[in-house]
Amino acid sequence: MKQEQFLEVLDRDEAERRWRAAIDVVPAGAETVPLERAHGRVLAADVRAGVDVPGFDRSNMDGFAVRAEDTFGASEEEPVRLALTGESIPTGVAPQREVRHGEASAIATGGMLPRGADAVVPVEHTDVEGDRVVVRRAAVPGAAVSFAGTDIGAGETVLFAGARLTSRETGVLAAIGASEVAVVRRPRVAIVSTGDEIVQPGEPMRPGLVYDSNGRILADAVAELGGEPWFLGAFRDDEAALRAALHRALDGADVVLLSGGTSKGEGDLNARVVAALDPGVVVHGVALKPGKPICLAAHGRKPVVILPGFPTSAIFTFHEFVAPVIRRMAGASAAARESVPARLALRTSSERGRLEYLLVGLVRREGGALAAYPMGKGSGSVTAWSRADGFVRIGRNTEIVDEDAPVEVTLIGQGHGVADLVVIGSHCAGLDRIAGALAREGFAVKVLAVGSQGGLAAARRGECDAAPIHLLDPKSGRYNEPFLGEGLRLLRGYTRMQGVVTRAGETRDTAALLADASLRMVNRNRGSGTRVLIDELLATHGREGCAQRPPGFAYEPRSHYAVAAAVAQGRADWGVTIETVAAQAGLHFRPLRAEHYDFAIPAARWERPAVAALRRLLAPGSALRAELRELGFGPPEATT
Repeated sequence: MKQEQFLEVLDRDEAERRWRAAIDVVPAGAETVPLERAHGRVLAADVRAGVDVPGFDRSNMDGFAVRAEDTFGASEEEPVRLALTGESIPTGVAPQREVRHGEASAIATGGMLPRGADAVVPVEHTDVEGDRVVVRRAAVPGAAVSFAGTDIGAGETVLFAGARLTSRETGVLAAIGASEVAVVRRPRVAIVSTGDEIVQPGEPMRPGLVYDSNGRILADAVAELGGEPWFLGAFRDDEAALRAALHRALDGADVVLLSGGTSKGEGDLNARVVAALDPGVVVHGVALKPGKPICLAAHGRKPVVILPGFPTSAIFTFHEFVAPVIRRMAGASAAARESVPARLALRTSSERGRLEYLLVGLVRREGGALAAYPMGKGSGSVTAWSRADGFVRIGRNTEIVDEDAPVEVTLIGQGHGVADLVVIGSHCAGLDRIAGALAREGFAVKVLAVGSQGGLAAARRGECDAAPIHLLDPKSGRYNEPFLGEGLRLLRGYTRMQGVVTRAGETRDTAALLADASLRMVNRNRGSGTRVLIDELLATHGREGCAQRPPGFAYEPRSHYAVAAAVAQGRADWGVTIETVAAQAGLHFRPLRAEHYDFAIPAARWERPAVAALRRLLAPGSALRAELRELGFGPPEATT
């Protein structure tokens, strides 16, 4: 393919410096909105109270309004008797009688303190005898009274410009009688999805197309930052249509985002269209992974950005470059994200020459330290960002980060929420149902798929509550139990059938498939129980004329679903997955082995509430057991 665009790769900080020099980043001006629409907005000006709060001296409880000096010396043994004025003061009514020396007026909680009174004696410390009240405890001046203006005084500044209005702030505004408030106008952010392969959710799907997740992600991210998203739709790679959409966006928005078409291929038209602006492209290419092909541009002083098409790349570059700009234009500070120290759970390699962002899931080890598990799904993953707790920056001159190396994790979202049940190990469709059942009972569940061996290691280090495993001990012929070791207990899960799958039209047996050197396989990730089974299968059928490493051996997806998709779509001819997933994908299934899928539980966590709930859900005869059986997962005692 002819390359028409030159992509000059810059350092991340230099790229941001050049772009910021070409754009204006100032609050978008003020507008006045009704108080009922002010929640979540940013104040454009200081707010001063026009009234006192409370607006009068107010009783804090039911009792009697008195002059405190008249009660001095009162006790149970020697009470003080005061004459009742005959007035009872409810809320919302101004008192008509002054309280003189030796008098008292009955008053309700919230009632207005009458002239002359400076304290309230609670009703429980009094008795009424005819036209007198018997006071059995002395009151000091100001007792049980809120004086006018003690909360807020007229003229006092109650909120400052730049404050984001939560329910606390809107409550203050209501308390001073503000029916409307001046807030920073939300910056309008135009979003344009591009690409011949893009279809909108709800439209028919066919091979080669992808649903437009970027448009939805970016629109909601803009709203979360205080902006007003304006989604113009998805446009195919037609230069005239893209140019028209771009100029429409520039006419009606403060910031323009295009998603897709940022690399330097001949078919990517966005950079060509944006280059015609003034000044146009400022940066095209930043030394990042993911996100290298981002294009930062401007029209006049208006920000224009072409984000990469892959979801994770688009989200990272949006939050690195665009989010601070939107926050500032929305009146908020470009606040630094919160970060926490952790230890990297798995050895990770990186590409020299680029700053890499590694998505991680955080789990807490015994003792409180955090371990960071790489998510490892690449720049095209939508779920990796949604399930990650944060990310680690790996410097451009670093190639390897060793296991247990100290790292700084930048958190995604507000704070680090600790899950009720952390599950690390082998993934299975049945596990999804189990996690769903726990979630319905109110437990927050975190699942990290790292394979059976990785799960066992995590359980031994005290990093998880449950490690799903399916490992066969060749010496004893038993599953899972021989691998536990000290400090771990086994919770029986279920049995499932593993087998070789092909598309429906291929009916040859397993031996014939492996003997055909023209067929391409799809493997599984190292450390998974299924990979162990595949290695045994290849070793068993390995002979002269039958390669033990068929084409596709190096392709190692991390889930049964990915294996089924590769075969169903024709990217591979055979693979190994479980019967349940094969049936869902309409594949031809050849049974290999019924295996136990169980849970290794650290003994110290056996009685934790979420683990106890897991044990109860998996008890014989439970509703979840019946649901798993309908999916094709048998009871744990079905095989040995």
